Amino acid sequence: MNKYICDICGYIYDPADGDPDSGIDPGTAFEAIPEDWECPECGVRKDQFTKL
Repeated sequence: MNKYICDICGYIYDPADGDPDSGIDPGTAFEAIPEDWECPECGVRKDQFTKL
């Protein structure tokens, strides 16, 4: 699974870690995250992320 970086603030979404504070379990691929998920650092939507 690929990591993705927020184009705005540099937050890196790592599927191994997920985003438990937002209800995204560890092991969740970026592609499987709901479209309305927001960056936990700056609040932009997932379309503002780029694959690393």
